[in-house]
Amino acid sequence: MKLAEALQERADLIQRLGQLRSRMSANAQVQDGDKPSEDPKELMEEFDRCAARLEEIICRVNLTNTATIVEGQPLTVLLAKRDVLKTRIEAYRDLAERASVTSYRVTRSEIKTVPTVSARETQKRCDALSKEFRELDNRIQAANWATELQ
Repeated sequence: MKLAEALQERADLIQRLGQLRSRMSANAQVQDGDKPSEDPKELMEEFDRCAARLEEIICRVNLTNTATIVEGQPLTVLLAKRDVLKTRIEAYRDLAERASVTSYRVTRSEIKTVPTVSARETQKRCDALSKEFRELDNRIQAANWATELQ
């Protein structure tokens, strides 16, 4: 199994666990004399099977990411860089949006606000980080499809 396939399975398992959790909760109580629409014990067993498989996949993915070398670095290092780039992009995008807001005054007594940073320069920085993110993500995805899961 390729690393990318394991990541897809991990995402599916996380979604499945959320659905099972909701179904367990919905069937936790019924009116006296009624039966639940689904057997909570069967749902719990399926939940536990999915959780065990998720744990196995996460461990294998983490071991594979640590052992896989891309551009002279473990894949985990590139993943950390990508995560931080995403955080930086979001922060600069928010800053550029806030700096772009123009303040309109109706009367002279209203407070006038002015941007403290250049929206244009901040957006340029955000665009450069976004390009770096895309390029890094492409290299990570290529490694995911080329790497066998450990």
